[in-house]
Amino acid sequence: MQSVNFSPDDNPNQQRVYNIQDAAILHNASINVVHVGVRYRSLEALRDVSCVIKPGRLTGVYGPNGAGKSTLMKAMLGLVDSSGTVLYQGKPLTQQLEKVAYVPQRSQIDWTYPATVWDVVMMGRVKKTGWLRSFSGVSRRLAKSALERVGMSEYRNRAIGQLSGGQQQRVFLARALAQEAEIFCFDEPFVGIDQKTQTVLFEVFEELAKAGKTVLVVNHDLGETTTHFHDIILLNRQIVASGSRRQVLTEENLYSAYGGKVMYFSDAA
Repeated sequence: MQSVNFSPDDNPNQQRVYNIQDAAILHNASINVVHVGVRYRSLEALRDVSCVIKPGRLTGVYGPNGAGKSTLMKAMLGLVDSSGTVLYQGKPLTQQLEKVAYVPQRSQIDWTYPATVWDVVMMGRVKKTGWLRSFSGVSRRLAKSALERVGMSEYRNRAIGQLSGGQQQRVFLARALAQEAEIFCFDEPFVGIDQKTQTVLFEVFEELAKAGKTVLVVNHDLGETTTHFHDIILLNRQIVASGSRRQVLTEENLYSAYGGKVMYFSDAA
């Protein structure tokens, strides 16, 4: 697939005019979430969620606890039963999961599993290599480069369970990079990490977005980290608002999503 970056920040002094062909390319390269709903027995976790997630943009999913943020990501990837449709390049996203790098919440990972840092990163090459086949030199170079990018090369032989929370998150970021995916999905990556790791994560997210990748991040912290995101999906079991950061993070929208319990609102949004 040809990567397309439609970021308006490339030249802030020049207004980009899209023609019909541009619009068609953007629509096709975007992830289109259409009327997605999820129920857990009697609980309606998501109701009729529709939104567009664009390539070349860093998109954050925000909302109060229990709003369905992680559920939306899992529904998109077919990890929970759902109604509705999620399309990418005109086809169901669940039929193209080889194009997706997904990093779940750290609490969902078994850190006692006997694997080294190198083992974990090389897992990102399994889909392209095939099960029970030897990794190529290209795969090893990609894994090595990914570890270097996140500053974890010196830990390559360390057991993953012996690392700090921030180090573990950087290793899983390296695994995602090694996948050479088109779509990157991160569920609560900033929980329990240090400032250094947060900086590395945002730097890499920005690099991926500038390369035309689709980057989707579930985040619970409605603080200054919001300024890193280009687009926001604001949820409370259904869409409250979605679009650019400035469009979404208004007092009215935040009140609708959080019921007036917002502890932080940035004028810099």
